[in-house]
Amino acid sequence: MDNEPAASVPARRHQVAVLALAGAYPMEVGMPFHILGRPGLPYDVQLCATAAGPVDTADGWQMVVPHGLDAVARADTVIIPAFKHHLDGAPDDAAAALRRAHRRGARIVSICTGAFALASAGLLDGRRATTHWREAGDLQRRYPAVTVDADVLFVDEDSIVTSAGVASGIDVCLHLLRADHGAALANSVARQIVAAPRREGGQAQFIERDAPPSRQQGLGPTLEWALAHLDRPLTVADLATHAHLSPRTFARSFTAETGTTPVRWLNAARVDRARELLETTGAGIDHIADLCGLGTPANLRQHFHRITGTTPSEYRRTFATAERD
Repeated sequence: MDNEPAASVPARRHQVAVLALAGAYPMEVGMPFHILGRPGLPYDVQLCATAAGPVDTADGWQMVVPHGLDAVARADTVIIPAFKHHLDGAPDDAAAALRRAHRRGARIVSICTGAFALASAGLLDGRRATTHWREAGDLQRRYPAVTVDADVLFVDEDSIVTSAGVASGIDVCLHLLRADHGAALANSVARQIVAAPRREGGQAQFIERDAPPSRQQGLGPTLEWALAHLDRPLTVADLATHAHLSPRTFARSFTAETGTTPVRWLNAARVDRARELLETTGAGIDHIADLCGLGTPANLRQHFHRITGTTPSEYRRTFATAERD
C-alpha cells in the first residue's frame, strides 16, 4: 500500500526543495519526503543545503545533502524545516536565495522554527505567521514587523506558509497537497500515513489546562464514527452519547484533545466531505448538501466559502476529475 499511487494526478511535476540548514531536525526534514514525495504524486522533492555535502543535524549526526542552493533557484515550493540554531536566522546566502525564490513566485513554507529563517530574510515582514508556541515570543521580539500568532497550526498568506511545531509539519504538507490537488488526494494520503485527514490551520496548537484524566483511550473512535455518518444531522449530544460521556464532559474533553470545538470540527469535516464529492462525483449541489449533512445549498455555500474562501462551483471547476452526467 505504501508504494502505490494515492490517486490519479496530473502529469506536471512540481519541484520541491527542502532546505536543511545547519542543526536541522531530521524528523521535520523527512516530513515533505514522506508525504509529498510518495510514489505516484506529482512532486519531485529534493534535499538541499547552502552547499552540497554533509550537514550537521540537531541530533548530533550528519546527513549527506546532494544539492546546494541551485535547487532553491529552480523550485516551485521551498520548505525550510526546523533547525537548532534558529535564533541566528538563516545564513546570508540562504536568506538571499529565499528572497529571490519568493520574488519569482515560488511558494515558501516553514515547519516549526524554520519560520525564523523566513523572518530573517524579511519574508514575514507585515505578515501574520506562526511557529512552535514555545518559540513564538522570541520570534515576535526579534522580528517586530511580523504578526506572530502562537495559537494556530499553520498560516497560509499569499504564497508564504508557516506552521507550528513537529506534528503540524504533517498538517501543512497535507494542506499543500490539498491546495494543489484537492481534498480527495490529500485525504487518501492521510489515510496511507494514518494521519488526521484535516486539521484546520486555525485550530489551536496547544491548550494549557488541568484536565481530569480520561477513562477513554481518546475520542478517536467517536471521530471516526462521525466521519462515517456525516449525512446525519449529528449534534454534540449524539457524539457524547457515542463516546459514553455527558455532553458537557464530552465538549470539554473534545476541546482538550483536538484544540477545537465539536461544532467547528463537524462543520470542517462536512465541508471536507463536500470537497471530495465535488471533485469525484457529478452530484448536484443540493444532493451534496444532503450527503455531507449541511442540509441546504445555501448552508453548504455559506460554510464552504467561510472555510475554503471560494464557492462550491468554483472549487468543482478547479479540482473536478469525474465525468459529468
